[in-house]
Amino acid sequence: MSFDLPRNVILPVDAVDVRLDPGPHPFALDNAEAIAANWQHEIAANPALFDGPVVLLSRLAWRDNRLVGRCHAVSYSTFMLWRKRRENSGAEHAYAHAMLVAGDNALVAIRMAAHTVTAGRVYFAAGSFEPADFRDGLVDVDFNMIREVREETGLDISGAARGLHYHALSTASGTVIFRRYRVPEPAEEIAQRISAFVATEAEPEIVGPVIIRHATDLPHGLMPHMKPLIEWHFANRD
Repeated sequence: MSFDLPRNVILPVDAVDVRLDPGPHPFALDNAEAIAANWQHEIAANPALFDGPVVLLSRLAWRDNRLVGRCHAVSYSTFMLWRKRRENSGAEHAYAHAMLVAGDNALVAIRMAAHTVTAGRVYFAAGSFEPADFRDGLVDVDFNMIREVREETGLDISGAARGLHYHALSTASGTVIFRRYRVPEPAEEIAQRISAFVATEAEPEIVGPVIIRHATDLPHGLMPHMKPLIEWHFANRD
């Protein structure tokens, strides 16, 4: 099977071996006309969208606590059509979350800005893997996490204490790879730093920070995949 991993359960992951295939994704080749037509519809509704490069998976499996897969660089316009036709498309999406843990054990997430595709939704600062996140063809998950957190919040977590392991949650909508990043400051101080950064941005990607203090502290707009991650954090130590 191209996609062979348990769904809707949090998996321990010791290593991520997802490699970038230089060839085009079959979904992009088979749907070129529909991709172009759909993109015109998307940018008419939201002119702020940018047709940059992201990646889509053509294979992913979980074996011996390892994620092994293959992906291809595609345009964001391809990704937008795939979101509407994901069932039986031969493609899936994977992305990474740096689970930002404050010194008081609260989680610090973000709420997305109105001009983004996920406007108003709450999750950990994140973005799709891009070709720049690969080293010699192999995805560098932590590079992606650190880059996305810096771009969206202004925080540099490159020196933060990292969880010993990755974990993953695969659902019908995609596979999230996550890892705790612990910073010593309390959540309120981290939130203030993020808010100060957002205030300096001409067109910030996020509205601001969202603090989550316990497993039932679920904010409005929370992305569905976040609930099991939050519950996992407050129930488990790394």
